[in-house]
Amino acid sequence: MKNLYLILAVIGTVIPFWFFIQFFGSQGLSLPGFVSGLFANGAAGGFSADVLISSLVFWVYMLVERKRNEGPKPYLFIALNLNVGLSAALPAYLYTRED
Repeated sequence: MKNLYLILAVIGTVIPFWFFIQFFGSQGLSLPGFVSGLFANGAAGGFSADVLISSLVFWVYMLVERKRNEGPKPYLFIALNLNVGLSAALPAYLYTRED
């Protein structure tokens, strides 16, 4: 499973970055434009809300696991989640949890 998590973390980094590069290439480095795009219509807004809520749940889970001394420090994974996305952060976290 460890190798699968690593592969998924790489895929979860590359694919979102591909879309981010396309967006920022055409729109520039506009954070308001990026946030506006996340909620451009009902489908995008629903998907964005789902990912944001799932990310929050993941952060809470990591903090609880860390408090129990059963998981790695969550700060790297929170940063990864904020800078790339849940698709990179979650498999990277699971990779570090594997023996």
